[in-house]
Amino acid sequence: MRTSAPVLEGRTVLAVVVTVLAWASAFVAIRGVGEDLSPGALALGRLLVGSAVLAALLARRGWVTPDRREWTLLAVCGIGWFGIYNLALNAAEQHLDAGTTAMLVNIGPILIAVLAGLLLGEGFPRWLVVGVAVAFVGVLLIGAATRSADLDLLGVLLCVVAAVTYAIGVVAQKPLVRRLSALQVTFTACAIGALCCLPWAGALVSDLGTAPAGSVAGMVYLGVVPTALAFSTWAYALSRMDAGRLGVTTYLVPPLVILLGWLFLDEVPPALAVVGGAVCLAGVALSRRGGRRRVTAPAPEPEPLVAG
Repeated sequence: MRTSAPVLEGRTVLAVVVTVLAWASAFVAIRGVGEDLSPGALALGRLLVGSAVLAALLARRGWVTPDRREWTLLAVCGIGWFGIYNLALNAAEQHLDAGTTAMLVNIGPILIAVLAGLLLGEGFPRWLVVGVAVAFVGVLLIGAATRSADLDLLGVLLCVVAAVTYAIGVVAQKPLVRRLSALQVTFTACAIGALCCLPWAGALVSDLGTAPAGSVAGMVYLGVVPTALAFSTWAYALSRMDAGRLGVTTYLVPPLVILLGWLFLDEVPPALAVVGGAVCLAGVALSRRGGRRRVTAPAPEPEPLVAG
């Protein structure tokens, strides 16, 4: 049966917009505080702040006890996306500028679409494939415009690690938001990620003792907005959209990072990067066109506190 692509409700669109804007700002913030906070310390501090904010919000909603399979998926998401991803991303920005890092990490949606098609039964709708291909060309154009002859190989490899763990985390998260609330999934994964980063607790204490107030504020911002807020809005959108189709929207992040880098880091984007950003937007638009789709039903509202 041929159906048109499901029309997204306003709250879902808003959740996607908030996520994309917040994650774009994160690349610039990480670059800004990276001179004062080491990668491990920044990851731990960000996740601790995010976990505290999410715990306060979750206390008002109640808890649904995950089953064994859900705990496994939460561990995959928390260790991979919240733990390893943050460490790799922070370390990558010690070697590469924010814009280049964002572009390289955005091979992630390609991996999400492939994994979701293979593991989640989402398939490979024609316009999704076309949109992914077009948007990826845009990313390549941006990369060609901004890379230098001194591109750091270690930084590139760290970006690939971040992209892979990002994709795995999204695919692991999708089944979770069918029964558990977006807020609970985000809090649990964030707390697991923080536990993974505890070996850098000493570095965090040391760095906070010498870091200027602006860098400490930047770490708190990363914990509250791109982590607590944006990961929650992402999980909310994921419960109402296919993982592959939602992943394509993050192709909007690199153009936004370049713009924010221009405004706050005094990095002027080349003309070719602007063209690449326009191509990314075209790819996202194409991915939203109609095709053979299975409508994803909203996740049911969880009951407060279910005994395991």
